Amino acid sequence: MSATAPPLSASAAVLGALEGVKCEVSMGRDGVATVELARELAHDALSRLRDRAGFEQCTLVTAVDHLIDNELGALAHAGARERYEVVWQLLCTTRVLGGRAERVRLRARVSESDARVMSCTDLWPGAAYAERECYDMFGIRFDGHAGLKRLLMPDEYEHHPLRKDFPHEGIEPDKLYRAWDAARRAAEPARDAGQERS
Repeated sequence: MSATAPPLSASAAVLGALEGVKCEVSMGRDGVATVELARELAHDALSRLRDRAGFEQCTLVTAVDHLIDNELGALAHAGARERYEVVWQLLCTTRVLGGRAERVRLRARVSESDARVMSCTDLWPGAAYAERECYDMFGIRFDGHAGLKRLLMPDEYEHHPLRKDFPHEGIEPDKLYRAWDAARRAAEPARDAGQERS
């Protein structure tokens, strides 16, 4: 089996679908076309890629926290960059590029003070769990998501574990359990009293 060289540029389908959208298209080291754009344009670009370029699956919704990069000045050349980057990856199984089904990746920066983007669940309902996980782990809100709530951590959990400022010390692992147990114990006498009357 011989390795196939990755394509050197984005496919005509991707470029055509995004015509007129203000964005930068480059090729990632993994051979996947990468589209960088403003978060306000992300939903329109995703919709165009689905409808005009045939990307029928959204295989990934996640985020990157650039907190350390910003603090170290690695991004100083770009001025005040936004802390988070939301990443979507799409798959087209009907078109082969570079020896495999074509993929495209979109990246949009969002600020710490307004960490939100439009949900893509109206385009790919299967992205609902990926958006919930991204919300849970990074605190990114997806406007228009019908059931946006935590997926892995309890609702009352005060932190987002994949943020780079996640506190590695001082977290009380049993804090939520103790609160739940106290509420349960307080409810038991009332429940027991109700059972005795019946």
